[in-house]
Amino acid sequence: MAPVSILLNIIWILIGGAWMAFGWLVASIIMALTIIGLPWARAAFNIAIYTLLPFGSRAVSRDEVTGMGDIGTGPLGVIGNIIWLVLAGWWLALGHLLTAVLFAITIIGIPFAWAHLKLAGIALWPIGKVIVPA
Repeated sequence: MAPVSILLNIIWILIGGAWMAFGWLVASIIMALTIIGLPWARAAFNIAIYTLLPFGSRAVSRDEVTGMGDIGTGPLGVIGNIIWLVLAGWWLALGHLLTAVLFAITIIGIPFAWAHLKLAGIALWPIGKVIVPA
């Protein structure tokens, strides 16, 4: 990880990124407690880690990385993402959007607002995504 990414990740954690990562972790735990929610629990946990350290990484579709589709990038993934959106995605996305607005008020906060906007998009449609180095 580049020194700039490390610095931005440290600042990110100190000024509020940790609370959204905690939200993702709570969603992951709630999904894991229900047997039916296990596929979403893994995706939410991976994105919780990404939310904790977003600089120096990016989320891409898994079929872009592997070169072939799978269960999470096909029709079942779409159904899973719709269920996720109804159960947890909307409130995580809302948390990221509200935080992005607060950060965008200042010029210094714009990179952090942009990171929250990217995370809001992932919050709406996480299944079939993988986190890779930027």
